[in-house]
Amino acid sequence: MMAVMTSWQEFEGQAPGLASTARGLMERHRHKVLATVRKDGSPRVSGIETQFRDGELWIGSMSRAVKAFDLRRDPRMALHVTSPDPDEANPSAWAGDVKVSGRAVEITDAKALAEAGIPGDDSHLFRVEVTEVVWTRVEGDELVIDAWHDNGTGVTQIRRK
Repeated sequence: MMAVMTSWQEFEGQAPGLASTARGLMERHRHKVLATVRKDGSPRVSGIETQFRDGELWIGSMSRAVKAFDLRRDPRMALHVTSPDPDEANPSAWAGDVKVSGRAVEITDAKALAEAGIPGDDSHLFRVEVTEVVWTRVEGDELVIDAWHDNGTGVTQIRRK
């Protein structure tokens, strides 16, 4: 049985509050960290920029980038959106971190590449099919983790002291 893919727009429909927060944090920071799987199965982390367009989350890559080759071979990936360190005097003011996991689907259509502003014929464009979104932050004396998974359970929350 083929797994159902979840677009960013579908995630927004299922978890609008978490989606709004995650997108806001993602748009606040230009640079993110992308984790991919190397040929030998070990992890690789790379810098990446993302874009929201047409209800989808997109990532691009320069020509012949190893992260693009990783994604072609194994589409599993994760994005980590970091933020400035929390104020130790007021940790609850920290916006938190967001993590997005999923699969990257390469787009090779010339028109789609041009619409995305991808230069040249050998650059790479991937649409992210979302499988998990996690927002971690501090509230008072608790670490709070909101998580959504594509298994239909909605958003769950964990609080740790």
